[in-house]
Amino acid sequence: MLKNNIKQLREGQGISQGKLALICSVSRQTINAIENNKYDPSLELAFAIADALETKVDSLFNYQKNKKRG
Repeated sequence: MLKNNIKQLREGQGISQGKLALICSVSRQTINAIENNKYDPSLELAFAIADALETKVDSLFNYQKNKKRG
C-alpha cells in the first residue's frame, strides 16, 4: 500500500491544495484525491509535486507491503 506525506509537507509550507494544483498543472480535486490515498499519481506528477514542495519523491511516499492472509 502506498501512503503519502503530501498534505503534511504542503501545509507545513503554507501552500493550499489549489496552489499546488496550479503549480503541477492538475485540478485541486486531483491533489485532494492523492492526499487522501484515493489516487496514485503518475511518476511525472509525483516529481512535479516533489519539485513544488522542494523535496524528493521518496520523501513524499511511504510504501507498506500488504500482509499476506493466512
